[in-house]
Amino acid sequence: MIKRILFLLVFILHFTTLQASIVVLNGLTHFYKVENGQVYKGKVTLQNTGNMAQNVKIFLQDFSYRADGTTYYTAPHTNEKSNTDWIKLNTNLISLKAKERTEVYFEINVPDKIAQSGTYWSVIIVEPVEDIKPSNDNPGINITSVVRYAIQVITNYDTENVKPSLKFESVKIEKEGQQRIVKVGIANNGNLYCRPTANIEIYHRKTGEKVGTFSSMTMALLPNTSKSFNIDISKILPDKYNAVIIATDEDENAFALNVELEVKND
Repeated sequence: MIKRILFLLVFILHFTTLQASIVVLNGLTHFYKVENGQVYKGKVTLQNTGNMAQNVKIFLQDFSYRADGTTYYTAPHTNEKSNTDWIKLNTNLISLKAKERTEVYFEINVPDKIAQSGTYWSVIIVEPVEDIKPSNDNPGINITSVVRYAIQVITNYDTENVKPSLKFESVKIEKEGQQRIVKVGIANNGNLYCRPTANIEIYHRKTGEKVGTFSSMTMALLPNTSKSFNIDISKILPDKYNAVIIATDEDENAFALNVELEVKND
C-alpha cells in the first residue's frame, strides 16, 4: 500500500499596524495670494512623537477628489492647474530621532507669466519610511502600515474678479442608521477655490406650506472637483415635497436648483 502524505503549506501574513509617530504641527492646508515673478516661502513643521527614530520621505503630488468619495493622488503635471513646478523643497528625506521636531522649508517661485487667473495647487506628501522585515517569532512576513499626510499648497493668482461656478451633479435621499440624509453632489466647474454650504428649503407638495430649512456643513471645493454635501432631514415626515437647494459660498455667491423629493416610510 502506498501511503500518500499531503502537506498543506499555509502562509500567514501577520499584519502589524504601527501607530503613526510622525505628526504635522502647522496645519494641512497652506494658502498664498501670489503675484507674477514673486517668491514665497513656507514650511511644514513635523514632530516624531514615538520612541524610535523615524525616516520620512517628502515629495510633491497632484491631488483631486470626486463626490463619490474617491480621492486621487497623482504624479505632478496630471492636473492642468498644478503648481508643482513652482514649488521647491529643501529636502526629500529626513531622519527624526525620538521626540525630535524639525521644519521642512519650501519656496514657491511664481512664473513671470500665468495664462489664466484662478487657483493653482498641489500637495506635499509626508510619508514615514518603514522597512518590511521577516519575523523571527512567527512564520511569514510582518507587514507594517503607516499613515501619511498630504499638505495642500494652494496659490491664488489674480482672483479678485474671478467668480466660482458651482454645478449640481446629483440629489438623492439615503438612510444612514436612524438618520435620513439628502446627499447633494456639487461640482466646482470654475477656476477659483471656494467654500460652499448647501441649504435645502422644503415645501409640502399639496399645500405649498414650508416645512423646514436644513443645511449641510461648509466644505472646501477646489476647481474641477466635486463633493457630496450631506443634509440631515430626519425631522421631515414621509410624504411628497417640493424643495429648493441653494449652494452659497463664503462671498454669498448663490446657485439654486428646484427638485421634487419623496420621503419614504422605510
